[in-house]
Amino acid sequence: MDATEPQWLDEGETHTWLSLVALATRLPAALDAQLQRHGGMTHFEYHVMATLGMAPEGAMRPSDLATAVGGSLSRLSHLLRRLEDKGWIERTPDPSDTRYSYASLTPAGQEKMARTAPGHVATARRLVFDALTPAQQRQLTVIGERVCSAIDQNDARNR
Repeated sequence: MDATEPQWLDEGETHTWLSLVALATRLPAALDAQLQRHGGMTHFEYHVMATLGMAPEGAMRPSDLATAVGGSLSRLSHLLRRLEDKGWIERTPDPSDTRYSYASLTPAGQEKMARTAPGHVATARRLVFDALTPAQQRQLTVIGERVCSAIDQNDARNR
């Protein structure tokens, strides 16, 4: 085999890969559609707001939030501006270093999440958890963590 020749996927690997690609495409689209219909927000908006809602002290620096949700700081900054315009989040200066800020949910943002979360969780349960046995759920956790770890290692090498 030539060193430049790719190591092609075998039949089983191809089947696994295509199944993963379908999952990675279809699940986010289904979650986004449900959140758009019932919450008037995108899945990424929901993810950001849920992450803020679960943060210690209820606030995070945007750079830490971007890392936590897997988005770029630029994309997150634009999103935070839109969420601020909707009255769902607020940014406040870091009292110890005013070069930085913290983002947190406003009372209106907390109310929005309280109204939106039940439908989102029901959809996640119906599409993922009800379709899998407890053992498969544990396997999915391990698989997700291992693939994300490989992505993180690849990203670190490419910096």
